[in-house]
Amino acid sequence: MSKRVYIFDTTLRDGEQSPGISLNTGEKLEIAKQLAKLGIDVIEAGFPVTSPGDFDAVAAIAKQVEGPTIAALSRAVPNDIEVAARALKDAAKPRIHTFIMTSETQVKYQLKKSYDEVLKMATDAVKLAKTFCDDVEFSPMDATRTDFDFLVRIVSEAINHGATVINIPDTVGYALPSEFGALIKKLVEQVPPLKDVVLSVHCHNDLGLSVANAIAAVENGANQVEGSINGLGERAGNTAIEELVMALKVREADLNVTTGIKSKEINRTSRLVSKLTGYSVQYNKAIVGRNAFAHSSGIHQDGVLKERTTYEIINPQDVGLSESKLILGKTSGRHAFKEHLQELGYSLSEDKLEIAFNRFKDLADKKQEITDIDIEAIVADQVGREEEMYELESMSVESGSNKTPTAKVVLKKNSTVLEQEANGDGPVDAVCRAIDIATKADAKLVSYNVSSITGGLDAQGDVSINLEINGKSVLGRGVSTDIIEASAKAYLNAINKALG
Repeated sequence: MSKRVYIFDTTLRDGEQSPGISLNTGEKLEIAKQLAKLGIDVIEAGFPVTSPGDFDAVAAIAKQVEGPTIAALSRAVPNDIEVAARALKDAAKPRIHTFIMTSETQVKYQLKKSYDEVLKMATDAVKLAKTFCDDVEFSPMDATRTDFDFLVRIVSEAINHGATVINIPDTVGYALPSEFGALIKKLVEQVPPLKDVVLSVHCHNDLGLSVANAIAAVENGANQVEGSINGLGERAGNTAIEELVMALKVREADLNVTTGIKSKEINRTSRLVSKLTGYSVQYNKAIVGRNAFAHSSGIHQDGVLKERTTYEIINPQDVGLSESKLILGKTSGRHAFKEHLQELGYSLSEDKLEIAFNRFKDLADKKQEITDIDIEAIVADQVGREEEMYELESMSVESGSNKTPTAKVVLKKNSTVLEQEANGDGPVDAVCRAIDIATKADAKLVSYNVSSITGGLDAQGDVSINLEINGKSVLGRGVSTDIIEASAKAYLNAINKALG
């Protein structure tokens, strides 16, 4: 019988720590609901003590998302644990995940404490967390660079004091697969109680080895793997869940393991996370990249046409890809649009449905062909727009090779209409400057990215803009067949997030 491996998703916690990502509660809730559809076992919804916004997002997910265990992160500090417990109070299956640094480098230079003090903080944290919920996860941070004897000691004490999950993190992505597998095997041998709890691993991708390290850990006794969608996370990111899951699925007979993941939801989940975070997926990324199932070589094309398995080890349909296209057009009605959204797995409130439908109709007048990806882009763009202070009513731009670009924007703030003109180095710069002056945001541009949602000259442009406002980094995004309009929407979206 295959061993069950649990999948712990940290997209909303470690993934959001990627530079420039700042998800609001609505966006996090939408991702969490999709993670539940994907079959994720544990959703780490956030780090509640870090900000009121993170607390609210964890609380909303705990209350509204059913199925997975909902986890909240905390340092081995009483206040962190108490705040995490309050955020999780409405969860049907709550888990407090507490951690402390254990490697010599971090204990000496960051914590500046003795090993005995670290051990006491860890055990006190587990005991306190246990008073709030039965499911407690403990992580000795930077475990792969921790003295092994101390690692055995702190893991043993954490279990003795009530930890139900022990997580071994390769925090800086230092380990090689052979080393990491051997570490897990040795821990299982030296700490017999590990067989009575869930043994988890959390691998970072600094050397590009996170998935390989996670698989090596599973081969040597781990039965939970922590990762994120599209491999998001600190520095080079975390174990990419889509890659790990499909590796375990394709090689199930050899690894003798299985997961509860519904693989046909993988691509939809990947696209949603990409749209809401503003982090594009590289074309050649395994499983979810645009080219993952594309064949350019004549030899490969010939083989696939004769028999798909000659050059494909995964059926594209197994990860939710298909050749189907949206048949809806400009004459389609609201009911048909709503039905199709439900087929795609989306359920919008009536007010958001109305806005999405109107945007669909506008798009149908501009594009010859509308695909499911176009529709998903509209929905993803709408999800992140909760109550916004400023709305873009209209914009116009005058530009030419011998003319200074000038833009005029009309914004609406409650019942007040604001009009502003500005010049710029180009049409996008001009319209963004006009918005900046009208809102008095005093924003500093950090990054600007444009990507095409589909092919063709009439494709929708997906713009993500990272701004710094009052010392805070915020990400805005906008979608339109007009790149200047998409840019204006993205710029204003970032300003609204900062002000909100």
